[in-house]
Parts: sequence; C-alpha cells; structure tokens
Amino acid sequence: MNTMTTIGTPLMWSCFALFVVVALILDFFALNRQGAHKVSMREAGIWSLVWVAVSFVFVGWLWWMLGGTGDDAAVKAVADTKAIEFITGYLIEKALAVDNVFVFLMLFTYFAVPAEYQKRVLMIGVLGALVLRAVMILVGAWLIATFHWILYVFGAFLVFTGIKMWWAAGQEPDLDNNPALLWLRRKVHIAPDFDGEKFFTMHQGMRVLTPLAVVVLLIGIVDVVFAVDSIPAIFAITTDPFIVLTSNVFAILGLRAMYFLLAGVHERFHLLSYGLAIVLVFIGTKMLLIDIYKIPVVWSLSVTASILAVTMLLSLAIPARGKATGAYPFAAKKEETRPE
Repeated sequence: MNTMTTIGTPLMWSCFALFVVVALILDFFALNRQGAHKVSMREAGIWSLVWVAVSFVFVGWLWWMLGGTGDDAAVKAVADTKAIEFITGYLIEKALAVDNVFVFLMLFTYFAVPAEYQKRVLMIGVLGALVLRAVMILVGAWLIATFHWILYVFGAFLVFTGIKMWWAAGQEPDLDNNPALLWLRRKVHIAPDFDGEKFFTMHQGMRVLTPLAVVVLLIGIVDVVFAVDSIPAIFAITTDPFIVLTSNVFAILGLRAMYFLLAGVHERFHLLSYGLAIVLVFIGTKMLLIDIYKIPVVWSLSVTASILAVTMLLSLAIPARGKATGAYPFAAKKEETRPE
C-alpha cells in the first residue's frame, strides 16, 4: 500500500486556503455592491487577466517556497518540476472549463436568463464546483495512493471520454430530452417567469421554484459531470494533492469572468472540442503507460499547449459549417412546468 505524498506543508495549505477564502469574500462583496447588472466584455476581459495573473503569481510563490532560487540543484529540480506540473494542470483544467462555459451558455439561452442575473448564478456555480472538486480530488488522491491500479481505470476512462467527445463535437445537446430537466418538471412546480434574482416565488397560491433556481440546479449537475471528466486528467500529470487541488481551484476561480468573455465569441472556436478530445486521449494514454514509460511533464505541457493552440487557430481560419439556432425560450414551455 502506498502513502499519499505531497509537497504541501501546513503553512502552504493554510496560505492557499486563506487566499481562496479572501478571494471569494471580495468577489461576493463586489457582486452585492454592484447588484444585478450585465457584465461587459471589458469587465470580463479585465477580470480574466487578473485571475490568470494571480495564478501565475501563485506558481511563482510556489516555486520560491520549494527552493527554486536556491543553489541546491536537486531542490531546484523539484521546484521546477512542481511549477511545470501546476502550469500543465492549470492549462488542462482551463481548457476543459471552456466546455463548461459553452454548456452554461446553452442553459442560459434555453431558459432565456436575463444577462443581469447570470452573474449570481455563475458565482453559486463556482462555489459548488470548488467544494465538489476539493472532495473528489482528496478522495481520488487517497484511491490512487491505496490502489495503484486505479490509474489504469482513470486512463481508460479518459481515452473513452476523449473518443466520445470527438464524436459528439459540433452536435447541439438536446435539453428538451435531458433526464435531469425532465425529472425536475415531473417532480416540482416551476414558475413560468423570473422573479428578479429569487429562487422561490409565489405562483397560483403556491411557493414554487423560479426558472433561475432550475438553472442553478442544472449547473450543479454540469459541475459533477465535468469534474468526473477533468479530475482524472490532472491526476495523469501529477498525483500530488496540493498541485492537483490548487491548479483546479485557480482554473475555476476565473471561470465566471471567462464565461462572459467567451459568451459572445463561442462560435468562433468551433473546433476546440476536437482539440480537447485529442488532449484527453493523449493524457489517458500517458496514464495507461505510466508503469512502462513515464512521459515527462514538459512534454505533456508542450503537447497540450500545441494541440489547443492549433485547434483554436484552425477554428479562426476555417468557418463553421452551420450555426446553432441559439434560443430555446423557457417561456414557450410554460404549459409544461407543472408536475403531472
């Protein structure tokens, strides 16, 4: 039986936890102070840059804490490796988060969520994702430390997910027949209209869910689905819980700003899903070969960055063959909002 090893000291864990708490408090404070408003591309762009900059400041601090500036060659090598692991994991999680963004956009369009209400929904989604990832990562790290063969399961799952993503790329998900949404419509009463940013409202003398609450619930389900896909991917880069968790958290913290930045240009990156599929197959293969040949983390970073860059450039150079219709107004389904 192996033991769970990590470079995270109690001080490093404490500093990281303190930073996340402070960042969330400041984010909530700014959200409440601004109130419901539509986020502009400029605001989204500034916040996206801020979160990326903060992430690289963190990896710089991590490299320094691990002795990257010292004279000991062995210590510096460890610091360099861990910094590259963080950057690779961050890049992979950030790229996979783009798929989250596109699904969020589809949900907001389907339910016709006003732009000024989307910010709060995404904030709740980020909180849920942070808690879920922390639990799943710690459980995953324990499983890997206890049962080494679980790496092969993760690897096979990633290859399968990558192949499935390739075949599904370019297809519009059918929300009308989504099991979670169909179940909600059968089991709970849903108001036909929004009531500001409220999650509950009165309709025909009953306390019912608003469409905004339904969107929050569906985003929670999306978080679970994407966590199952993305967490094995980062374990292919490193099994260190500190690196896995920090790279995940920093990728998620910038998710809300990234949504508003990409929401208006998502169709221009129509080939990105194919690139993500190739990345997942590559990472899954890397995990399956771990006891035969350990692919250096620098190669993983280079391959991942190259694939994503090429598919993004090709997306800009090659126009999409067709466009999604883009709107599925929830109001059109008012008659279906009551349980049978």
